[in-house]
Amino acid sequence: MLPHPAVFHFPWEIHLIKDGASVRTCGRLTSYKPQESKAILSTQQSSILYQVTVQTTFVEPFQPILGAQYLVLGEIEKAEGVSGVVLCARALNCVDGVDLALMQQAILEQRYFFKERKPELNMPEPLSPSKV
Repeated sequence: MLPHPAVFHFPWEIHLIKDGASVRTCGRLTSYKPQESKAILSTQQSSILYQVTVQTTFVEPFQPILGAQYLVLGEIEKAEGVSGVVLCARALNCVDGVDLALMQQAILEQRYFFKERKPELNMPEPLSPSKV
């Protein structure tokens, strides 16, 4: 049996997800430490900066472009000794040039669609599109 498809979560929602869940998220690559196989993706919403730690072991070698937007597909791991979670990447793609506001709006619309269609699915609670 195949695992459930990864649901897109915004970086400010990552800490709410249970251990082992498959997720998709995006952010700007602000730090990469190849010796530790760790990258930091950052996103700003309103005046708050959110950061997601990404374990890059399974996607190396890759050519990091600091400051570029990346889309990550992977699993959540609760890290010992670290506050928050680590996203263990299975796929890491540079998506520089994507209109992030439009992508965020599309994700919110998709959530509304799935919530109306199948309310029993455990989807994140959608924000209203006016808050985008």
